[in-house]
Amino acid sequence: MPHCTAVEPGQILLELVDENGATIGTSEKLAAHRAPGLLHRAFSVFLFDPAGRLLLQRRAAGKYHSPGVWSNTCCGHPYPGEPPFLAATRRTSEELGAAPALLREAGTVRYHHPDPASGLVEREYNHLFAGLVTEPLRPDPAEVDETAFVTPGELGRLIDGRAFSVWFHTVLDAARPVIRELTGATAGW
Repeated sequence: MPHCTAVEPGQILLELVDENGATIGTSEKLAAHRAPGLLHRAFSVFLFDPAGRLLLQRRAAGKYHSPGVWSNTCCGHPYPGEPPFLAATRRTSEELGAAPALLREAGTVRYHHPDPASGLVEREYNHLFAGLVTEPLRPDPAEVDETAFVTPGELGRLIDGRAFSVWFHTVLDAARPVIRELTGATAGW
């Protein structure tokens, strides 16, 4: 049975899905993230520079969910009916001011991660993408406080000393096979 919630002007709708990723309805964005969470479609992007370094972003301090933490290059939610690939390229350009030079599908992963800091829940059917970025970045300060290109070793040191999004490790691990194909054996991913 489809699930739909009423939406006020200016609110964002997310696409609710079943355990297999089939659309079953919509929900207002914040309502979908309140405990216990509603399973919804999302995407995560991992972009690399030509040297094989991963582009990370530190989420803007003003974001309602997971503010100020480090995370993958870009993540978000397609609009209802929007193909995840198009949503990933759209949001990457909107958040970072640079379009991917190459973007490949890297599978899907389902997870349910409570975020103790915000009290919100990430219950997502996440479409993963990996690619390259060659343009200079022009991050939107409302979305991104900081960016960094890191090697696997630098990422390990960054993880030891800083807060990361609750979904980061899950999506990175799920995307690793395609990331390794994309970056090559010498990059170390």
